[in-house]
Amino acid sequence: MHISATINSFKSSNIISWKTTGKLQQTLAGCIELSGKTLQSGKVSKVKIWPGFTGQGRYFEFHSNLIPASIDFVRELLLCTSLCKDGYKIRTVEHLLSALEAKGIDNCRIQIQSLDSEDTEVEVPIFDGSANAWVEAIEQVGRKEALDRCGNNVEKLAPYLSEPFYVSRNDSFMVAFPASKVHISCGIDFPKGK
Repeated sequence: MHISATINSFKSSNIISWKTTGKLQQTLAGCIELSGKTLQSGKVSKVKIWPGFTGQGRYFEFHSNLIPASIDFVRELLLCTSLCKDGYKIRTVEHLLSALEAKGIDNCRIQIQSLDSEDTEVEVPIFDGSANAWVEAIEQVGRKEALDRCGNNVEKLAPYLSEPFYVSRNDSFMVAFPASKVHISCGIDFPKGK
């Protein structure tokens, strides 16, 4: 099943329900600014991450275009995750988004720039190939309770599976089971070269 078919099956079924977590939505306590070389193109890009209001979620701003960090905007590319909207593409988003999720940042605006103002696509800097630079930057600035535009806090919602879900493609697969806690097991088997 392809990504778009998987998304549509989730949206049109009762497999996922949204429940409150008992926790309040969070954002950054200040601004983060990092620049670095990108993996695919080798160009330099600059990223500024700003605190966000509740309910905004995480989203990218590139040439004044807003692209939500949502599975609805994911496009498949070899060896990286890309978000696309209205002809604009942001590549290699997985390390930054993983760091934001791991550190509990629910809402933020991620401004990204390439050195070439004519580019319609840009990559997130790769740094050492892990999410470590992002995690350290988030820890340095800290997080705080996110508020809406009227100064109110909002509880965080989380998706819950109501039944097992399986998706496969070629020799790859993913299985998800309903559980009270997140537990992820993964593996990879690269063929041995000569």
